[in-house]
Amino acid sequence: MTESSEDLYPIAVLIDELKNDDIVIRLNSLRRLTIIAKALGPERTREELIPFLSESTEDEDEALTVLAEELGNFVPVVGGVKFAFHLLPPLESLATVEETVVREKAVESLCKIAEQMDGGALELHYIPLVTRLAKTEWFTARVSSCGLFAVAYEKSSDEVKQELRVGFNELCKDETPMVRRAAAQQLGKYAEKLEKERLMTEVMTIFAELCEDDQDSVRLLAVGTCSALAKLLGKEGSTSKILPAVQKFSSDKSWRVRYMVAQQVNELCDVIGKEITMAELVTVYVNLLKDNEAEVRVAAAQKAGDFCGFVGGALTLTEILPCLKELSNDTSQHVRAAIAIAVMVIAPIFDDGNEIETNLLPIILTLLRDEFPDVRLNIIRNLEQVSKIIGIQLLQKNLLPAIVALAEDRHWRVRLAIINYFPLLARQLGIFSFNDILGKLCIQWLEDSVATIRTAAAQNLKNLAEDFGSDWVQEFVLPKMLDKLQHPHFLLRMTIMEAVGAMATVVSSEILQTMLLPELMKFNKDKVPNVRFHACRLMKDVIPCVDPAIVSSTIKPWLADMQDDVDHDVRFFAREAEMTIRG
Repeated sequence: MTESSEDLYPIAVLIDELKNDDIVIRLNSLRRLTIIAKALGPERTREELIPFLSESTEDEDEALTVLAEELGNFVPVVGGVKFAFHLLPPLESLATVEETVVREKAVESLCKIAEQMDGGALELHYIPLVTRLAKTEWFTARVSSCGLFAVAYEKSSDEVKQELRVGFNELCKDETPMVRRAAAQQLGKYAEKLEKERLMTEVMTIFAELCEDDQDSVRLLAVGTCSALAKLLGKEGSTSKILPAVQKFSSDKSWRVRYMVAQQVNELCDVIGKEITMAELVTVYVNLLKDNEAEVRVAAAQKAGDFCGFVGGALTLTEILPCLKELSNDTSQHVRAAIAIAVMVIAPIFDDGNEIETNLLPIILTLLRDEFPDVRLNIIRNLEQVSKIIGIQLLQKNLLPAIVALAEDRHWRVRLAIINYFPLLARQLGIFSFNDILGKLCIQWLEDSVATIRTAAAQNLKNLAEDFGSDWVQEFVLPKMLDKLQHPHFLLRMTIMEAVGAMATVVSSEILQTMLLPELMKFNKDKVPNVRFHACRLMKDVIPCVDPAIVSSTIKPWLADMQDDVDHDVRFFAREAEMTIRG
């Protein structure tokens, strides 16, 4: 076998694999099509590989999807943009298949190739392909063609642009709902490429017709283009053309259409401005919050933060907050969860603590008592925004009782969220108020039945030690915690040890060396190997914080003793800790 034959042998194997009966082998080869093409060279790729691939469009959907994607990257290997048109026939075939994923990938690759072609090549090869697909009897081809007009329009001559506009208009009026739906979905991208005068006339005529479609799936996609069209039209055009459509759609008989309006409302606000929003869109938004479908209410509530920030506190107070208060008792837990996020995001809009106490706190407290854990979690995770505004007195009076109750919540994720909030709460309350009201919870969590809570509690003590200082650890934490070091359950002993190790890195050297270190070293006699090797692991982190003289006189002999332990893991971690001393 010659040297050149040996080089091409792996390529021949890959080509053979394209015909293999096993789909996994075919997929493997299809993903290496670029390697095959580079080995064959541009000419053989155009004359042999591409025709072969054009005949391979009857494969399984997964293989066709990979093929469509790979062909989009084939321009360099067929000889550059000059020969890119050779890639269009197989992609045209793939754009007509029944499977949606394959068609979408083919359209994506066709657009990618078309963007690289010049105007002459587009008119000679790409435009006829788009026209053929748009006029094909089977609807799947017409659906694919909807996504191909925008990329061709910009580089085309005026005569071809006219043909493209006529073709797209016909697709928007197609008798098949799936085609009209695809056209509505592509309307925003298509409109971006059109001239300004065409936008105000032809595109808005198409938009109006799609808005009146008898299929709700078409209307909802027409709504989906509102924000894109509004940005193109500007304030004046959006106010006259888009706003009336949005107002009409907000009371559409299909909840999916109303849902899409809720998704688009904030983008429209940005375009039409605050004054028109306050006059025209607030009523629309309030109606969406009161919608009889829970999905619409959820979508509207999720936009509350941005919408209220846009219209300001006064209008939020009079028009929107009453709706949110009503929704805090909604029958749908998902609505209440969305409201929980919304009220916390809205809070910074109000500068006056009295307004928050009167209008927001009742909603927050209602949601903190909700039976659904996600609702409570959404409040807890955003408490920082409210607690910074309302001040210490309102915090202690209204929120603390609810927080204390949630600290023992039956759902561990709620307890975890409360733990993560404690350092901020401690800074706001101060050391004395914190010790009186919440201090015992910090120790109590160390004995929680959930390991994640115990670990978080140990880290929480470290964070609090950083804020309150070594004296707090010595006077408040250690007296309550050290008597638990002999807990009968080894997992809880390990948690206490974890807390000791965590605080050891932030307290003063005196407390570390006189109180924490001796307690940590007692674990070398524990009957459970897991506890002993955990002590060695923690010692590795503690050693850099201890005076070198004490390390040599106390810790080093302790580690030497641990290296003679009967358990292999204990000996291993003891050696690792000793290497820290040597390093």
